[in-house]
Amino acid sequence: MSVRPHVLRTGVLTALAVAVLATSGCSWFRKENALYAAAPENRPLEVPPDLDRPGTAGAMVVPEQTGSVSRSDMGAPAAASHVGFAVPVEREAVFEQVGQVLAATEGLDVVSSAQLLGTYDVSYEGSNFMVRIVPTEGGSFVSAVDPRGQPAQGDAARKLMEVLGAQIGG
Repeated sequence: MSVRPHVLRTGVLTALAVAVLATSGCSWFRKENALYAAAPENRPLEVPPDLDRPGTAGAMVVPEQTGSVSRSDMGAPAAASHVGFAVPVEREAVFEQVGQVLAATEGLDVVSSAQLLGTYDVSYEGSNFMVRIVPTEGGSFVSAVDPRGQPAQGDAARKLMEVLGAQIGG
């Protein structure tokens, strides 16, 4: 049995056309991915798994905190180590009175003041500390504190609190 050349040619061309269509991008043979259909700048960022968190090798270890100054601790004159006194007047009025006494105290420099915080940063007899006025249930509490918020130690802080207490009525 002999095959005619045109039938052979037609079969080869048909097979070639089917192969070209199958590999050319016909939607029957192609899988779509919606993530990659958008423009490159709109595609989601692909981050390798080991790069999605900062490295902690060689990181500093934070020591445990033994205590902190909280709002409730600030208003209470409970500790005997506090250098301060209570006044049965609102904080804003006491702040003004303390400012007047500080301005009149010889040898004292008011470095800065913050009415919103109720503090005066002072330099007195070679010591630097803050005079802090905090509201309490019965009025205000005036105290001398160091820059860390702890009760100020030293004779200058005690002496200034005695002067303030005598003139403001604490």
